[in-house]
Amino acid sequence: MNTTVISDNKVTMQTMFTDFKQLTKVGLSLSVVFSSVAGYLIAVETVNYFILSLLAIGGFFMVGASNAFNQIIEKDVDGLMKRTQNRPLPTGRMSVNTALFIAVLFTILGIAILYSINPKSALFGAISIFIYTSVYTPLKAVTPLTVFVGAIPGAIPFMLGWVAATNNFGIEAGFLFMIQFFWQFPHFWAIGWLQFEEYKKVGYNMLPMGKKDKGAVKQIIFYTVIMILVSIAPVLRVSGEFYIYPVTAILVALLGVLMLFYGVKLYKSEQNIDARKLMLSSILYITIVPILYVVDKFLH
Repeated sequence: MNTTVISDNKVTMQTMFTDFKQLTKVGLSLSVVFSSVAGYLIAVETVNYFILSLLAIGGFFMVGASNAFNQIIEKDVDGLMKRTQNRPLPTGRMSVNTALFIAVLFTILGIAILYSINPKSALFGAISIFIYTSVYTPLKAVTPLTVFVGAIPGAIPFMLGWVAATNNFGIEAGFLFMIQFFWQFPHFWAIGWLQFEEYKKVGYNMLPMGKKDKGAVKQIIFYTVIMILVSIAPVLRVSGEFYIYPVTAILVALLGVLMLFYGVKLYKSEQNIDARKLMLSSILYITIVPILYVVDKFLH
């Protein structure tokens, strides 16, 4: 009897923890924290591990809060799509009140922790949550421009690291913002291509002009080229104290060209398999490029 109770409690705790991870999208949150940490390391001469820890924890709370608010707002829509119908809210495993409590708590903790670093960090964190939940999420059912709006909070983490390190938003932070901003268009349009039918079923517009055609891929290719140019521009020392060596610029460009290659393939084939390769290459890009920047910084 006792063994059964312990076993049931263990299953319940595991389910609750899994639901918590799904609500806050722990994997995505950690990837965003990675961007913030990279931005911090690019900015500093000497690492303050206490500040770095505050940035990581505060950033995690802010992204987790955004994801929780998003799933509260989209609870009914999530229940209609195969990709999201097993989330804790549409299945009823978690109540909206519980999710709202987590979202509000994470918001308060995230802003407070980032504020303890400096007020600018807290401001940008708060702006990110506001735009993501109050503008980006509602616009999904209204206009394809929602991807543009969503790219703003999505680009904040990289430059947030610089702001946390320097208490300054200048040209350096602006370049970090632009790199992640332009990256999001090929990345999310590749996802929009793969999930086009699912999104269309619930009235979401996630591709340029709302169409799955060569016109959409032309936009993907255009923004990929812009992303590459912005990413290698620091080699020209046009981005203040943030600059990179030519060898780093070449490596970054090659990663961008890989994305461009799959973008061109998608234009020719219009097949999901090439959209998936583009999406995966974009994940590789946003993972490796910050590491290259950090390594380059500590070689100066």
